[in-house]
Amino acid sequence: MKYIVCEKPGEFLLKEKDAPIRKENEALLQINKVGICGTDLHAYSGNQAFFTYPRILGHELASEVLEIGENPQGIKAGDKVVVMPYVSCGKCIACRNSKTNCCTNITVLGVHGDGGMQEQITVPTNILLPANNLSNDEMAIVEPLAIGAHAVRRADIKKGEFVVVIGCGPIGIGIMKLAQIAGAKVIALDLNEDRLQYAKDKIGVDYTVNVSKDPVEQITEITNGDMATAVFDASGHKGALETGPNYMSHGGRFILVGLSKGELTYNHPVVHSKEMTLMCSRNATTEDFEHVISVLDQFPTDSFITHNVPFTEMIENFDSWLNPETGVIKATVNFN
Repeated sequence: MKYIVCEKPGEFLLKEKDAPIRKENEALLQINKVGICGTDLHAYSGNQAFFTYPRILGHELASEVLEIGENPQGIKAGDKVVVMPYVSCGKCIACRNSKTNCCTNITVLGVHGDGGMQEQITVPTNILLPANNLSNDEMAIVEPLAIGAHAVRRADIKKGEFVVVIGCGPIGIGIMKLAQIAGAKVIALDLNEDRLQYAKDKIGVDYTVNVSKDPVEQITEITNGDMATAVFDASGHKGALETGPNYMSHGGRFILVGLSKGELTYNHPVVHSKEMTLMCSRNATTEDFEHVISVLDQFPTDSFITHNVPFTEMIENFDSWLNPETGVIKATVNFN
């Protein structure tokens, strides 16, 4: 079977190998479509944390079951399934407290272990969710939306509160829509006017703010001086991560969803005076995936996926997806 491997930063190769053989408590899957994530872009660029090479990327998967044994979900051969790509140990302190998303021994497909950029893959049956009612496009975006769902749930968003989301990339857009569904009034922040316009037109956010135009003043005006009770960073940009508290109300929450490799610095008197709650949000749980699947009909999948190519053309197109000028929001690769 064919697969694509990132040999080292800046280099993909299309190769062939034997198809995998399913073990007990595993399923053999046919990969139909793979979504391209910021993690994949960062890995290719050489600036992804928790990463080693060579690596088969891909953890946003639309797949079909080829072989499977008895399982609690009742999944059978021929079923379409969403893959929750976080393999947890089930024994550590996080797992024992139902926080499998931050398991101390976690293996994420396409990051710590090989992912789905291949025609077939074997995975544990307990990370599969039935998805016969979803299209391949919808299945391929469940995982990034689940990242947003976990962040929104972790922040305990309430109806009517002002929420700022920094970054109109795929994760940020997901947070915006899911925060809206939770009843929040959403303020989208970005430098890219096209992305801001997308958030306004397709996601329906209440307000957009270009961060090059005094965002603190604009958010002060929008919130009548209160600022946002919850601020999400979905950019992973050091500058954004350090200035996020500026948009937050006293008694507010700052939720770090984007990942930066470096150190962050905050002015302690400023964040202390606000009694800021600083929280990180990592990966997602089964509950988050199930929530996304239940509300996916409210999400503009067709406009969200802006680029799509067959896997034989991925390597030649990948560099262009790093360039915001191409207008990419979510790129996907068809394997079948």
